[in-house]
Amino acid sequence: MADVDTPQELDLELVRRVQHGESAAFDVLVRKYQHRVVALVGRYIADWSECQDVAQDTFIRAYRAIGSFRGDAQFSTWLHRIAVNTAKNYLASHNRRPPTDDIDIGDAEQFDSGTRLRDTDTPERELMRQELEQTVMKAVNALPEELRFAITLREVEGLSYEDIAQKMGCPIGTVRSRIFRAREAIDTELRPLLDIGSATREKSRV
Repeated sequence: MADVDTPQELDLELVRRVQHGESAAFDVLVRKYQHRVVALVGRYIADWSECQDVAQDTFIRAYRAIGSFRGDAQFSTWLHRIAVNTAKNYLASHNRRPPTDDIDIGDAEQFDSGTRLRDTDTPERELMRQELEQTVMKAVNALPEELRFAITLREVEGLSYEDIAQKMGCPIGTVRSRIFRAREAIDTELRPLLDIGSATREKSRV
């Protein structure tokens, strides 16, 4: 992979690889943003099974539309808009309304064409994805309220540390500490699953 300096540049490099037919690069993007998408969809849809389906549909839509992505916005912003649009469409199709504290993330993009997600996932990989999503949601829900609020404002709503500090009424240093502790708690829950997944992939190559 080409040298990159920032997470945004890494995302662009991965997107370019997907656009050139390297589907494995999209798996990296899924792993990177899966917990954010699930958390964002969870703001609209409380039921875990429904949330899981909508999050999966979000990535399918993103894959189909990625050929049109030109980098005018950050990939995360682009993906979040798809997630919000997908969640709203799901609610509308079931005659349900979005929550009253609807997230103002901008009008969702419309994606009518593009390549369909290739059916290359094994049952083991699909099960691993489901376990990762469920583990992240449980880890976030188990956080103390101030940590959960801080990580949600940062990872889901994309607020700056300054804006989060103002919203929470605390110093920026406290915000950084809370977000660090939240990420550590989530990573601690995810690490065993990621280690298992890595070992499984290594065995499959033998």
